[in-house]
Amino acid sequence: MNFPKALIMADLGCSSGPNTLLVASELVKAIDNIRLKLGVDESPGIHICLNDLPQNDFNTIFTLVSKFQNNLTSQMTPHSSSACYIYGVPGSFYTRLFLSKSIHFVYSSYSLMWLSKEKTLTKQVPEMAHINKGNIYMSATSPPSVIKAYYEQFQMDFLTFLKCRAEEVVSGGRMVLTILGRRSDNPCSKECCYVWELLANSLKDMVGEGLIEEEKLDSFNIPQYTPSPKEVSNIVEKEGKFAINCLEVSEVNWDASTDRNIRLPEEVAQEYNMGKCMRAVAEPLVLSHFGESVVEEVFERYKNNINISMSREKPKLINVTVSMTRKG
Repeated sequence: MNFPKALIMADLGCSSGPNTLLVASELVKAIDNIRLKLGVDESPGIHICLNDLPQNDFNTIFTLVSKFQNNLTSQMTPHSSSACYIYGVPGSFYTRLFLSKSIHFVYSSYSLMWLSKEKTLTKQVPEMAHINKGNIYMSATSPPSVIKAYYEQFQMDFLTFLKCRAEEVVSGGRMVLTILGRRSDNPCSKECCYVWELLANSLKDMVGEGLIEEEKLDSFNIPQYTPSPKEVSNIVEKEGKFAINCLEVSEVNWDASTDRNIRLPEEVAQEYNMGKCMRAVAEPLVLSHFGESVVEEVFERYKNNINISMSREKPKLINVTVSMTRKG
């Protein structure tokens, strides 16, 4: 049986925290189960490469490695002895990160919807403050030039990502990507723009009250694009080095990860989780653009807008997941 003696896997956009090593744990256990089913005696050495931007808190991840390895040992089947090695790889995944033809499996979750450079987007739409006035993202009132600029930036970024990985992944290697996306062909669909509209409303109220300058609002653009399955498929086919095995769309309730130790009514729990989640995502962007002095007020208003909205609607996260194989 030609079972590999070593496997190298990469988690791109790993972030930091208690869940960072969860995917690594599941991958190691899955590989060990396959080994046992095939009747292979020797476990492969497994290298897990954790990637994120240089400012990511890699130190926190490394303090969790010992606990991760102990938990993994206790969960593995008897007589399993997979050696698992953890590495930190700082850098943008829109650049090369690994040696040519060295990676067997690539995984990324909730990272690829972020555009590589917000300023590049702004340059693609001349005088965007006047063209997309009053918006912080794509919306029903955005002109076609703004929608086009967002999509072109995503297409360029995703193509760059695929080209880099095509150089690094071995022939027959696999890649699984989960991207925050949408079902609709309309990039301004409520299913992907809704949460940013609520933030925009909070900021516009503060502009009306003189707490934020209007020019500051008009120059603020969320560097994110949530693609449709068709857009993902078209870009993968355009790049040409990967074959799509599976392309799926799924829904996740906003309250799916609410802390079960917090005993709140269901509707309140969902509001709490959505507000907490969006603050974690948006606060660095708001802080860097508007300054620290308005952050608390912005997110207090944002939370209130979320509460009001969610009393009427039950928004869901739309995930686009694609599994692909590196062609020979």
